[in-house]
Amino acid sequence: MLASKDYSALTLEELVSEEKKMKSQKIFVGLVIGITMGIAVYGATHKSFMLPCILVILAFLMGKRHSQRLDEIQAEIGRRNEVR
Repeated sequence: MLASKDYSALTLEELVSEEKKMKSQKIFVGLVIGITMGIAVYGATHKSFMLPCILVILAFLMGKRHSQRLDEIQAEIGRRNEVR
C-alpha cells in the first residue's frame, strides 16, 4: 500500500487544510465507489463471478482507507486542541 503521511509533523493549519480537502473529496470517493458497485452488480447479473467480487472488495478498501485517513487527521487535530 501507499505510505501515509505523518500527520504529527504537520502544523495545525496544514492539518485543518488537509481535513477540508479530505471532506471535499468525500463526494468524489462516494461517486467512484458507487460506479464500482454498479459495475459489480452489472457483472453479477450477467453471469460473471470474479469481477463483482474483486470490485466489491476494491470499493470496500477505498472507502475504508479514505475514512481512516480522515479519522487520523481529526484525531491529530483533537490531540493538538487538548494541548492548548
